[in-house]
Amino acid sequence: MERARQSQAHGAAARLGPRPLALHLAAAMTTWSTSLAALPSARSGSLPWNPALAPAAAALVPQLERKSLEALHGALDAEARRRLGRLLDGIAAYRAFPRAPTLAEPPVLWQSGASRLLDFAPRAAARAPVVLFVPSLINKAYILDLSERRSLLRDLAGRGLRPLLLDWGAPDTRSRDFSLEDYILIRLDAALEAAHRAARGRPVVLAGYCMGGLLVLPLALRRPQLVRALALLATPWDFHADGRCQARLIEAVGAPLRGLIERMGVLPTDAIQALFAALDPLLTVRKFTGFAALKRGSAAARDFVALEDWLNDGMPLAGAVARECLFGWYGDNAPGRGLWQVGDEPVRPARLGMPALVVVPGHDRIVPPQSAAALGAAIPGAEVWRPALGHIGMIASPRAQTQLWRPLADWLARAGADGAPRARGRRRA
Repeated sequence: MERARQSQAHGAAARLGPRPLALHLAAAMTTWSTSLAALPSARSGSLPWNPALAPAAAALVPQLERKSLEALHGALDAEARRRLGRLLDGIAAYRAFPRAPTLAEPPVLWQSGASRLLDFAPRAAARAPVVLFVPSLINKAYILDLSERRSLLRDLAGRGLRPLLLDWGAPDTRSRDFSLEDYILIRLDAALEAAHRAARGRPVVLAGYCMGGLLVLPLALRRPQLVRALALLATPWDFHADGRCQARLIEAVGAPLRGLIERMGVLPTDAIQALFAALDPLLTVRKFTGFAALKRGSAAARDFVALEDWLNDGMPLAGAVARECLFGWYGDNAPGRGLWQVGDEPVRPARLGMPALVVVPGHDRIVPPQSAAALGAAIPGAEVWRPALGHIGMIASPRAQTQLWRPLADWLARAGADGAPRARGRRRA
């Protein structure tokens, strides 16, 4: 895959993450420096606390009053320096961590431009259910094949399925001007036909992860004769179901984002990473201070580095796609309002006439559970699972193997087996 080519081309090139580094360091130092500024108000009891913290803060005031402001300031400053040191230690340890051997790349079944279809079980039994996995356009596809210990697709192949992975690739000269509709009706449609041929003319199961679920949905509506069932993993639908929290974030930075896309023709990787960081500004601080405490040769350290390498190995988003996602989906909530169209046809989940699985991770911060649950409610007869996992944890955490991988393998095997219920054409809303 793309990562294999990069490893060969760059060898042991220095890691760039966590990206964007300046933003993460600024968030940490700003938080700790404002704590110093807020100390007098906290000591006097006049600081407006988060209601959840107010009782503990009130109990702390008498203890603070017994200490001089100078002593408290010195102790708080020392703690801020200690935390910054741990953060920098964690970042340095991550950057110096040995690179893991690259996994052997699966055979390429089909290719168009930078997009490729990878076959994880080319020697599977002739009647093995074929499952076409479609990831997001934002991060690279190998999250589904992260490492030897954390590969959902290799696990599924070992359970008798034939998983195919659509590796979108970065926008190239052919796809730089693509819209979402182009990706769906040109690239994804051709990949589906290739998967259908690999299945010897039998319908396949479509599985979309995150944004990939939104991409497979209109194709399943348009090509029901090629699709036996649909699995949607952490797929957003109602982008305002969280009280418009994410929509307000996009609105707040909408003008500079539009200008950046206009000037560059794409939404750069670091801009995308900054938007993710805004959902939880101190997440990176917590992660890397925790990593500083891990034993260097431990499995937990290797898993952390593998995931961080993927997170920091992002790719830009084609300009037209970025505008539609940011302002059409998050801003206008076109899917949730029934206004999103692909190929002049509205995308209506209620018209699906095939078995469908909707997985709604309960601890998802990227796709609010309310947003994904709205899609489950919109699809007639959809089976909805709610694992107590996060957006990425549902794919790559140790608990994912028991809480998602195994039951998902069983569902895909049943849905993709010959004789399983097939698409019955579209159900009209």
